[in-house]
Amino acid sequence: MDRVRHIGRTGPISGRRRLGGVLTTLALAAGTLVAVGGGANAEAVGAGATAAVTAAQADFVKNPGFESGLADWTCSGGSGLPVTSPVRSGSAALKATPAGSDHARCAQTVAVRPGSSYTLSAWVQGSYVHLGASGTGTTDVSTWTPAASGWQQLTTRFTTGAATTSVTVYTHGWYGQPGYFADDVELSGPGGTDPGDPIPAAPVGLKAGTATSSSVALSWNPVGGATGYHVYRDGSKVQAVSGTSATVTGLAPSTSYRFEVTATNATGESPKSAAVTGTTTAGSGNGPGVPKHAVTGYWQNFDNGATVQKISDVQSQYDIIAVAFADATATRGAVDFALDPALNYTEERFKSDIAAKQAAGKSVVISVGGERGTVTVNDATSAANFADSVHALMRKYGFDGVDIDLENGIDPTYMTQALRALSAKAGSKLVITMAPQTIDMQSTSAGYFKTALNIKDILTVVNMQYYNSGSMNGCDGKVYSQGSVDFLTALACIQLEGGLAPSQVGLGLPASPRGAGSGHVSPSVVNNALDCLAKGTGCGSFKPARTYPDIRGAMTWSTNWDAANGSAWSNAVGPHVHGLP
Repeated sequence: MDRVRHIGRTGPISGRRRLGGVLTTLALAAGTLVAVGGGANAEAVGAGATAAVTAAQADFVKNPGFESGLADWTCSGGSGLPVTSPVRSGSAALKATPAGSDHARCAQTVAVRPGSSYTLSAWVQGSYVHLGASGTGTTDVSTWTPAASGWQQLTTRFTTGAATTSVTVYTHGWYGQPGYFADDVELSGPGGTDPGDPIPAAPVGLKAGTATSSSVALSWNPVGGATGYHVYRDGSKVQAVSGTSATVTGLAPSTSYRFEVTATNATGESPKSAAVTGTTTAGSGNGPGVPKHAVTGYWQNFDNGATVQKISDVQSQYDIIAVAFADATATRGAVDFALDPALNYTEERFKSDIAAKQAAGKSVVISVGGERGTVTVNDATSAANFADSVHALMRKYGFDGVDIDLENGIDPTYMTQALRALSAKAGSKLVITMAPQTIDMQSTSAGYFKTALNIKDILTVVNMQYYNSGSMNGCDGKVYSQGSVDFLTALACIQLEGGLAPSQVGLGLPASPRGAGSGHVSPSVVNNALDCLAKGTGCGSFKPARTYPDIRGAMTWSTNWDAANGSAWSNAVGPHVHGLP
């Protein structure tokens, strides 16, 4: 959020975003892209680099070059096939093509030794190609490249846990992207011991049992020769258990999930079972005044040329009012809030106005960060300080929750820890909203996206800022320019297909041309995008493969700029959001 006079919420494209775009462009031009978004445990190595493999550390991936077709590999949804061109070496390579909600995951389980270090690499070609290892017993790793026009080597490293005897190595693409190619997959390190037992058969009889607002119970039949089982949710492994039942937690209310199970032993992992669907109950974690379809507006605790408002002045169409902003203190991770004297607003009146809005069915949250915010939560101490200080503000002013608008980066591990600690203090009525920039939600490996998925069971809505952005990739792999229906729908699709529930996705737009440096659109464009996503009507050239009737709604910066523009935004978008199916 921007506090500069006449600039609006975030002002011109921030230095952080501009730098990221420059680095990406330079890396692509040089042909040596290094794992954008791959995380601390991942790295992509340029075409001239190779992993050092000693005599004691040989590659033991079976059929690593796909010379025997797909033998020893399993590709989701029949997405993979061997091809003879292009190949990096030998006579064959893998081609796997994402489709719908399937990202073309091709995997193989290999035996490893406990407490040992390994290097995984593969040569890839295409858009949004991922390489990773799961079931390591420590930190599962992955790396990726958004674009490889020729063969490019990806490399990542991991150390197995004390009891880990097998890991699953995999490649995959991304939803809506063209097919990708992979060849010469290599896992180097100490060879695993093979006890000679066959890999177990796929489990049968998988059933979804009791569901709550945040969990689904599963059970299945035992498999001969299995020593354990892996549980998958929407294609990703979420649990490893020794028995024939599990309860998957951390889910969002009123959301359907696809579950599968595999059987494992020291030799490897079975194919996945037939999938079942489990649906969570409605629950009560959406806050006291958050309707099914909601409009969020930021209220400015400063005067930057927009209409100065008191909370009581905020237009009635807004269901969630985000008070901008809480500021960092001298204590790491902690925040505080004080009314700007320029508003001529007493604390007693402020508290009374919040209570009145809540009595009218609205939620009022404290927003943390903004374009100039410097709040840092990057360790256990700062996470605890954040939770304690936000909870103190909730008790002091009566806020219903918190909005995360950190534009200087986010640590998903410790922000997750902070928000879960806050949830434990505040209870099930806590409202948590987020306002990431478009670049923050391009991949599930990004810190903001990870955080949102980590707290999916307690998250209310992510209102991504579809402005001050420039062009971005949509979920179909095409590039869209901001300011169009396609930009809104194709980018929202990434979140909707990347793991967030439709009820957790909102469209964030400026209320007037003065509210942001770029990206303002007519309210009719916002309404058309909502109709496209919810009903399949009003779309531009991009039309999602399915509709999302439960999409939460829309957000604007700000109620003040809206008021300065005659409340044109809320008067048009508010009734439309509230009229969605």
